[in-house]
Amino acid sequence: MWLPWALLLLCVPGSLSLHGPSTVTGTVGGSLSVQCRYQEGYKPFAKYWCRQPCLPFFSETVETSASEGEVRRGRVSITDHPGNLTFTVTLENLTANDAGKYRCGISTMLVEEGLSGLLPEPFSQVQVFVSPASSSKSSSRTPGPPSQDPGSLLSSVHFLLLIFLKVPLFLSMLSAVLWVNRPQRAIYGQA
Repeated sequence: MWLPWALLLLCVPGSLSLHGPSTVTGTVGGSLSVQCRYQEGYKPFAKYWCRQPCLPFFSETVETSASEGEVRRGRVSITDHPGNLTFTVTLENLTANDAGKYRCGISTMLVEEGLSGLLPEPFSQVQVFVSPASSSKSSSRTPGPPSQDPGSLLSSVHFLLLIFLKVPLFLSMLSAVLWVNRPQRAIYGQA
């Protein structure tokens, strides 16, 4: 009875089958590497990296196969290291547009060597931050993860206010107006 729940757990981000960092930070013009670790049973399967949402035909996916140790697509390369059960993704010549949510995962859809595709497809979500390149005039601060964009913070707070405060308040006021203006049925006695 618990087996379907256990298989579902293996498919969720950050599952036990695949581990990757939750956040990585790079600098504009520089490069960064992400290392994802997988379990022995996933050794023969293709490993991939894509920007979320990872939709077929709409997102650029870089994927390995059992016969290729390293695959490069533009500024992104992915290398499988089956000896230590890891694969490494490297993003080069970073731009501010590279910031966002990505997924490192294992594809069990493309089955090789007669393996059945019964294993779940694990993945790990990785948030990529790209900080501006430091100029020679700037102070010698140790770069860290950039602070959250105030615009996105404002929009998320506004969204929460909209959902939990404004919409219920609007619906309450609309209900009150409709209640007050409802048709009144007067019963008049006939003499």
